[in-house]
Amino acid sequence: MKIVRFLDESNITQTGFYIGDNGAEIVSGNIEKGFIKTGTIKTIKEYLPPLEPVNIFAIGLNYLDHIKETSMERSDFPVLFMKATSSVAAHNSTICLPECEIKGPETDFEGELAVIIGKRVKNATVKNALDSVYGYTCANDVSARRWQKYAGENQWVRGKSFDTFCPLGPYIVTRDEIDDPSNLKIKTELNGKIMQKSNTQNMLFSIGEIISFISRDTTLLPGTVILTGTPDGVGFTRNPRIFLQSDDIIKITIEKIGSLINIVK
Repeated sequence: MKIVRFLDESNITQTGFYIGDNGAEIVSGNIEKGFIKTGTIKTIKEYLPPLEPVNIFAIGLNYLDHIKETSMERSDFPVLFMKATSSVAAHNSTICLPECEIKGPETDFEGELAVIIGKRVKNATVKNALDSVYGYTCANDVSARRWQKYAGENQWVRGKSFDTFCPLGPYIVTRDEIDDPSNLKIKTELNGKIMQKSNTQNMLFSIGEIISFISRDTTLLPGTVILTGTPDGVGFTRNPRIFLQSDDIIKITIEKIGSLINIVK
């Protein structure tokens, strides 16, 4: 089942079961209580983010090859940071290069699997953590590298939280559609060229371990989004470095989910 949020032809925000790029069957309800079909079909005029997150947690350095390319050390615990909820953007929308980037734009891409929490959970065990998951979507952890590395005083939040820096979508694929989220192919393309190509089985910390870690003495609410880390191939580790430029098209594809596409301006 694929849950999509969109504007219909009357510019009304709708939520529905995705039935193709041209339409969705409208539903009532929410992620926590579930959705009920109404039988009404509406045309998708414009995609919206598949949800309005209550919180966005993110994991850094969760693929060994990415750790190696950044010359950083492997941690004994998940490297946790947060992104502003105001950074969320939709499929087919624009990623805006920040005007306040230090000494010019160094805006990078990071294709990631995003987990959507569906029910309130606290102190989850690794074994039962997936019971709290509603579904999965594609994410791009867009990063202003100079802000992340220098101007943030070792805090990554600022460089990760500019407007449009968290594209999600194009829809949420419910948990029952994905037997094993720990074995999904993930790929990032920039203007048609493959930049990142890996599999979620290469994550150092599994989804269960991540949820268990974050939920320790911390309540995760329905609608919480967790970005699970990016594989190797990001722009700032390349020689020469590759950063997002105006009119670039970035595409993130995850097996059994779909493709999240954005243009840069």
